Amino acid sequence: MASVMGLLEAREAAARVRVEELRGEAERVLAELAEAEAVLERRAVALAELTEALAAPEPEAEQSPQPVPVPVVVKVPVAGSVVPVWREGLTVDVLAPDYQRLVGVLEADVGGAGLRAGELAGRLGLDVVPAKVEGVRSKAKRLVERGWLAEERPGVFMPQRSAR
Repeated sequence: MASVMGLLEAREAAARVRVEELRGEAERVLAELAEAEAVLERRAVALAELTEALAAPEPEAEQSPQPVPVPVVVKVPVAGSVVPVWREGLTVDVLAPDYQRLVGVLEADVGGAGLRAGELAGRLGLDVVPAKVEGVRSKAKRLVERGWLAEERPGVFMPQRSAR
């Protein structure tokens, strides 16, 4: 039969090994946590910087009370192009082809009461299914946000009535 002292020493050795294993695992987890916190900090700073930059007024607007004419750069728009904010001198030619077609359909609308996204999808030759209608709605909303279209009633899109 083993001695009591021998059994206690064996148990102590096993506990010591387990403590060392757990310390190693804790160090690994702490290193991983520090890395994840650094990534989080970088992303939070980037978001704050972007928010601040987007919220700041444009320097030209602060310096000069007179609007400075902005030269129109002629680029061939492609699908996926950013929709520019409408300003004097811009025509639908600066929009990507899908957006040009959407504006064209609304400008050709004889009734002038505006069209809903489903009607727009149909007139664009798309299947009137939820996925296509939502895509058209998204594009129309983007054009409203950027000043190309108007949405006088919720969900009803029409050409912008400002002087162009």
